[in-house]
Amino acid sequence: MKLAARVGQVTPSLTLIISAKAKAMKAEGIDICSFSAGEPDFDTPEHIKAAAKQAIDSGKTKYGPAAGEPKLREAIAHKLRTDNHLDYNAKNVIVTNGGKHSLFNLMLALLDPGDEVIIPAPYWVSYPDMVKLASGKPVIVSTDDQSGYKITPDQLRQAITAQTKLFILNSPSNPTGAVYTPAEIKALAEVIVEKDILVVSDEIYEKIIYDDTQHISIGSLGSEIFARTIISNGFAKAYSMTGWRLGYLAGSAEIIKAVTTIQSHSTSNVCTFAQYGAIAAVEGSQDCVEQMRQAFAQRRQVMLERLNAIPGLITVKPDGAFYLFANISKTGMTSLEFCDALLEQERVAVIPGIAFGADDHIRLSYATDTPTIEKGIDRLEKFVRSHL
Repeated sequence: MKLAARVGQVTPSLTLIISAKAKAMKAEGIDICSFSAGEPDFDTPEHIKAAAKQAIDSGKTKYGPAAGEPKLREAIAHKLRTDNHLDYNAKNVIVTNGGKHSLFNLMLALLDPGDEVIIPAPYWVSYPDMVKLASGKPVIVSTDDQSGYKITPDQLRQAITAQTKLFILNSPSNPTGAVYTPAEIKALAEVIVEKDILVVSDEIYEKIIYDDTQHISIGSLGSEIFARTIISNGFAKAYSMTGWRLGYLAGSAEIIKAVTTIQSHSTSNVCTFAQYGAIAAVEGSQDCVEQMRQAFAQRRQVMLERLNAIPGLITVKPDGAFYLFANISKTGMTSLEFCDALLEQERVAVIPGIAFGADDHIRLSYATDTPTIEKGIDRLEKFVRSHL
């Protein structure tokens, strides 16, 4: 059978492959310390689950509008106006099957063959492949630990061509945990306006930040950048709702209408009763979010201190999300070699940096309990010392 050419242009998600291998070994009874998962280890808060259960009991189990339940769209718009200072209404919001789906739909709605999308590396694993599947061209701009894994305005300006359609901004970042400062966001916004391109701001980790770090939505900096901004976000990370598949996209009415048309012919509406859980999440108390954030902050400190004590590893302190991105170049191994050997020899699962465009790094998630972190880093340290 001859498959479509587009299938050959993309690769399976390495993050899911490593996680699946670790889970299979664990199912066999092997003691695995996994730092691979990109999801909180907490249960979904009770009031959110209760709202979804009540929705089921109330008969909210039928088809709904393709763009999402009106009450949820308005709740999201209100959140964006209140928290992010973005002047959106319900018509500017579509509810999608996860944050990933919001971005995939956007690429299909925006890109023509040959359109270029600027993606800073390290990047979230799916960005380049989404662009390719939409017949666009990913333009990768490398960053490093010296810049805090952030693209500079000069780098962005130099990467823009006549074919540039979109710039992807992810702050807080997966996989690095980098958060752009307000001044850095402002400088990037000036280039975007000057060059008249669009920016999609992936803000899925906006509520998971540490110390005195401030998250700012790029579209809030003025009318010109607002007109060129699309927001991608969701409920998975902040509310521990990864399996609920609830994301959203916010932007101009024209873009949201186009994305809605695409969604109407692919998935139709997002699970109806799940959306009522999302309403409870966004409208209810945010204490649950803060409790998880504080736990992540404590774990971050433990893992960071332990990693920085291991000779041969270089780790930049993350300001957001729940990942550490460690440079393993001194081991002389590629990231895949490192991760395969670490899993087989020491039963520790981490994600190879090549999945994020940085083959001399690995990503470790601290969305797991502290005893697992301590035990896993003990094993990691043993492994690294034996390969130096």
